[in-house]
Amino acid sequence: MNEMRLKAVGIVRNDTPQPILVADSGDLQLRADPGNARDSAGTVSELVIDSEFEGILDGIEDFSHALVLYWAHFVGQEDRRLIKVHPMGRKDLPLVGLFSTCSPARPNPICVSVVRILERRGLTLRVGGLDAVDGSPVVDIKPYLPFYYTAENVKLSDWMNRILEEIGGR
Repeated sequence: MNEMRLKAVGIVRNDTPQPILVADSGDLQLRADPGNARDSAGTVSELVIDSEFEGILDGIEDFSHALVLYWAHFVGQEDRRLIKVHPMGRKDLPLVGLFSTCSPARPNPICVSVVRILERRGLTLRVGGLDAVDGSPVVDIKPYLPFYYTAENVKLSDWMNRILEEIGGR
């Protein structure tokens, strides 16, 4: 396959110093109470865009929500080789292929979050609900279009439904 190169367009600034889910000993490990997984909904972050991209945010403030793609920079090269994991690092859940999880430890640790746009000031976009940690490189930002990103009759695995019930996500 051809080598791909990404260029960060900015950086995340917030009060979240480390990820709560990390790769460890060939699996995932949760560093915090799983109930805290929903805490990112209240997190306010600033997406500070590099000055070479002056004007790239023009018009984004006319939307209420956006998709933020970012690089999970705490995932080391050796942790990008995981193939199967226990979701959320929980051994009581089945061992599944990594692509059936939202784990940041993946071959290309690109993560995505839907965020609320709170304010734009020049090259800084304040958002709510981003699950990235401080210092994460921003790869891209797209306006959230509910008619485009909505799916009907969505099916989730039994283990995912269990996690969502436990953390109050359903």
